[in-house]
Amino acid sequence: MLDSKAFAYQSAEILAQHNALNVLVMDIHEVAGWADYFVLATSTSSTHMRGLQKYIEEFLRVGNISLLNRPEVNDDQRWLLMDAGTVVVHIMSDEARQFYDLESLWFNAPRFAVTFDGQRN
Repeated sequence: MLDSKAFAYQSAEILAQHNALNVLVMDIHEVAGWADYFVLATSTSSTHMRGLQKYIEEFLRVGNISLLNRPEVNDDQRWLLMDAGTVVVHIMSDEARQFYDLESLWFNAPRFAVTFDGQRN
């Protein structure tokens, strides 16, 4: 089984590979007692969100990783939260991401942008 850091970054890379925008890994283990990492990504539509969910679920299945929740995406979904315990994946519309602004809320958590080529900034 992957450690939480590897799981977070591999999830982020999968999202970036499948055209999620502004993919970010936030290391929250110092500021939250209930998780180690957030993975944030922006989807372009509910159809895109369902596709990203499918790719993450396949990654979880192959890695034998269970989700604590089973989210369903509907046509007006703005935020999909996939809670795997130590890593929480947030796939959001651009509007929801700007409105909820998790990056500012968790301002003291180190963050790393992840791109399609696997670069971490």
